[in-house]
Amino acid sequence: MVVTFPPGNAVTGDARAHREGPASRHPTDRSAELFEEAKTLIPGGVNSPVRAFAAVGGTPLFISRGDGAYLWDVDGNRYVDYVMSWGPLVHGHAFPPVVEAVRTAAALGTSFGAPSPAEVRLARLVVDAVPSVESVRFVSSGTEAAMSAVRLARAWTGRDLIVKFAGNYHGHVDALLAQAGSGSLTLGVPSSPGVPGVVTAATMVARYNDSAAVETLFSEMGSNIAAVIVEPIAGNMGVVPPREGFLQALEDLTRRTGALLVLDEVITAFRVAAGGAQHVFDIHPDLTILGKIIGGGLPVGAYGGRRDIMDRVAPVGPVYQAGTLSGNPLAMAAGIASLETLRDGAFYRDLEQATARLAAGLRQAAKEEGVPITVNHCTGMLTVFFTDGPIHDLDDAQRSDVGLYAQFFQDMLEQGIYLPPSQFESWMLSSRHTPEIVDATLAGARSAFGRIARLN
Repeated sequence: MVVTFPPGNAVTGDARAHREGPASRHPTDRSAELFEEAKTLIPGGVNSPVRAFAAVGGTPLFISRGDGAYLWDVDGNRYVDYVMSWGPLVHGHAFPPVVEAVRTAAALGTSFGAPSPAEVRLARLVVDAVPSVESVRFVSSGTEAAMSAVRLARAWTGRDLIVKFAGNYHGHVDALLAQAGSGSLTLGVPSSPGVPGVVTAATMVARYNDSAAVETLFSEMGSNIAAVIVEPIAGNMGVVPPREGFLQALEDLTRRTGALLVLDEVITAFRVAAGGAQHVFDIHPDLTILGKIIGGGLPVGAYGGRRDIMDRVAPVGPVYQAGTLSGNPLAMAAGIASLETLRDGAFYRDLEQATARLAAGLRQAAKEEGVPITVNHCTGMLTVFFTDGPIHDLDDAQRSDVGLYAQFFQDMLEQGIYLPPSQFESWMLSSRHTPEIVDATLAGARSAFGRIARLN
């Protein structure tokens, strides 16, 4: 079973041995200078909000290069990276087969706007690996894939309503940018200005891991529900695994009512297993959403599923979706090079062992320093919540002390360990996170927990 919560012992090591350059960053460093310049040119100085470090304080790092498990900032400081470009880099940075594939493809042309052999090869790898996918359409991002899957589900069923879960993120699609209210079920309320209420009015938000509440919703509105869309392992409120039977209940419910089950495996496919979480939990969705992991970290997304449903997409069927950069040859080449190495079960066994070792060591270190935490993990993914008690949904996750996480983040950064700059994101591991790197991380975490205990 990939989702585990084992006990463990602390593992020691020297985190600072894995850092090059100055021991600390200063306001005059190059990252700070670039950030100030960027703020005059780019909204907030960043091209995706979490990068601004607003949730953890301080100045965001500007990165010059990556190699394996490491990043280097523009001042030459080296960091162990637990972001991994938010998930797709299961082989670490600058994986040689991916670099060489992109170099070769670029020499032949960077974009054709026409079919290429690489599209067929990557599609075959995806269809062979992901159990429910019989046909797949490539797009340019996970957001685009989610938008297209929702459109297709509505067209297939002739219904309008979509059910999503509080704390699940499916990209910045207008219809899916809805937040939960105080109850376990609520009509969608826009969570961003610029999204009309009429757009999210057709989105229902339910509590993650609460299948009984979804049953109630279907009993009231089931004839109008086109699809249930869900992250099989939530990764955008921190790592939150499904309760036993939750996904199976959703599958059964959608089958009985004629709605479609859409699994958002942008994070989990080819990370927790080649076949994704649906393979791990033996779930059979009608549609699956995939993201940049299938492009070796390059911009790409995909949606796929049952052939009869996918055959409603143009040019075979009437559901329109198109994109000049869909099937981009660089992304296809990178994806082939990455996915072809993921057929060996030993890859995921080793990745799970590394994740479990890190999770167990973090629990033990925090316990010995007297800092209450909860660590959720699955293969290649992990979150340290600064709260005790289990984390099963967004309400549980939001009990975490974000101030303590910010302290922890800054202390770890000072020791050369780069974590997600938000409590509510997943740490990501790669095959390049060796036992020595994990040991160094745990040594740094023990120090950070100790400082938190002394200061709080």
